[in-house]
Amino acid sequence: MARRVGYPFLFVGVLSTVVATLHFHWDPDRVSGLALIGTIGYLSVLERVIPYRTDWWPSRRELGWYAVYFVLSMVGGALGQGLVTALVGVLAPARPGLPLAVQIPLALLVGTLGDHLVHRWSHRNRWLWRLHGVHHVPAKVNVANNGVNHFLDVFVAQAVVQLALAMIGFSQESVFAVGIFLVAQGYFVHANIDVSLGPLGHVLAGPEQHRLHHSTDLAEAGHFSSDLSLWDHVFGSYTWRPGRVPAAVGLADPASFPATGELTATLLHPWRRTRAPGPSV
Repeated sequence: MARRVGYPFLFVGVLSTVVATLHFHWDPDRVSGLALIGTIGYLSVLERVIPYRTDWWPSRRELGWYAVYFVLSMVGGALGQGLVTALVGVLAPARPGLPLAVQIPLALLVGTLGDHLVHRWSHRNRWLWRLHGVHHVPAKVNVANNGVNHFLDVFVAQAVVQLALAMIGFSQESVFAVGIFLVAQGYFVHANIDVSLGPLGHVLAGPEQHRLHHSTDLAEAGHFSSDLSLWDHVFGSYTWRPGRVPAAVGLADPASFPATGELTATLLHPWRRTRAPGPSV
């Protein structure tokens, strides 16, 4: 039962949150924070009820480090997000030319395209990979280590997508709606849960596809979209097929990055004067 309703329940929750926030004029920042906590809590429960791999459950030590990275990512993201929010408020039109019901789907397409391209670039640009590769260090994929990121990587991804939407002319409300969806999807695809979207996985990304993204076999590690997998079809990075699972996840060259527990070395890694690790794909 949980396997069938796990994602629909999350999707309806996200949709209801967006609709209620816009209808009742709730504070978007507060709602975003509560939605993040609710999403993590819900998916963490599913990881225990319908786990994909029990050996991917985080240990207490790992949870401790994941929590540190999560806090740093949230603090760094919040500091950067303050600037982004201010710029969005300036750049977003006061009276958009399209009704909100049309804006949100269009903003979703544009926002997820931007997210896909930034993610792909982060795997191919040498310096950006030194930021983003931090996320690929763990040899497990679960909800808890979705927060293992270099805080600058979080800022770049958020800034590019939201500023692009605002500069194109989408309203603050549509930017908020897209942001809620992207966060929920980001944690969903990272969840260690035995859930399949079936044919819908060719449009929406799911855990099956994202596990391949973390594969140590770079020939199958496509799937740069954490939200709309249709962009992977468009750009030729869709590698999943029924029954295909990664033999191992993590870095193809583990020695190229500090271990997750080496926090200071990880944060300083982009500026270390050593042989820079090459992009992953």
